[in-house]
Amino acid sequence: MKIWRYHIPMKNKYYLHMKYRNLGTTGEKLSAIGLGCMGMSFAYGPADNQESIATLHKALDLGVNFWDTADMYGNGENESLLSKVLVPNRDKIFIATKFGFRFKNDIAGPSSATGTYFDGSPAWMKIAVEQSLKRLKIDTIDLYYAHRVDPNIPIEDTVGAMAELVKEGKVRYLGLSEASPESLRKAHAIHPIAALQSEYSLLSRDVESEILNTVRELGISLVPYSPLARGLVTNTLDISKLDTTDFRKILPRYSGENFKNNQMLAKEFAEIATHKNATAAQLALAWVLAQGDNIIPIPGTKKRSYLEENAGAVNIDLSVSDLKAIEELLARYPNTGERYNEESMKMVNN
Repeated sequence: MKIWRYHIPMKNKYYLHMKYRNLGTTGEKLSAIGLGCMGMSFAYGPADNQESIATLHKALDLGVNFWDTADMYGNGENESLLSKVLVPNRDKIFIATKFGFRFKNDIAGPSSATGTYFDGSPAWMKIAVEQSLKRLKIDTIDLYYAHRVDPNIPIEDTVGAMAELVKEGKVRYLGLSEASPESLRKAHAIHPIAALQSEYSLLSRDVESEILNTVRELGISLVPYSPLARGLVTNTLDISKLDTTDFRKILPRYSGENFKNNQMLAKEFAEIATHKNATAAQLALAWVLAQGDNIIPIPGTKKRSYLEENAGAVNIDLSVSDLKAIEELLARYPNTGERYNEESMKMVNN
């Protein structure tokens, strides 16, 4: 895959030089800020395919070559959408997708919805990968994740079957999502795991210590999803304007005292960002990037303006005093709430 270098004028008076980070020990160079594509087709209100397509093209312009999707996003609709830009630009894009979540009666819904279940079986994986390849209209997926760890199936069986896909040329690299250190080690012993995708942001720090230490030890990249805490830390979110289908409405962080806590936190965080000549979103992403060179966040968006803003985070350097100020702020507002509801939390860090 070609690596493109970019020097793009940005609205906040500095130039974007997209930076690249290594994917594990594979030698692949991925944009330090990736693109999470879920919201283009799923979970965050109505789709706008025209703007989403424009956003994908803008990602190419900015050098954002690491795109993330999954077969559950819109029940395959997101993969099909991406194919429109992916196919004619295949050598410029490193595409990651995931399998495992299934829907009752093929009606898509959040992972916590009634009738949604997880299937990490080799039998389902063989079907799922063929469907993803067909929707993406490509011969090989660059990075293929198990979307969760199935508690009913040994991780060795799941990863062993995924390894067969590598041998068959259908997949290049393997990843896991929301896996525990123990599962990571078991999986890595069967076949090298290139990436672990887990939620990681100023408000979601479950991966710190044991998980971060494990991925560093094993040479695995950490790919944080929702690095902006689903918009909470941007200081721009008006929950009253969220569409009725936006699944954030059911999350603990968006209601009651938790939401009040997070609004105050976001407001003060934005003030710190102003002193850095950055937006709150850019500072939040810069904080995630500063936690280690093996970390490649994938903030999601379906709008070009937010994509440009997010990409600008690669040029923000944080000093020791900056990081200290952020930690002190977080300590003043500890009641952030859980990132998922109780049922969905059962599926993480397994």
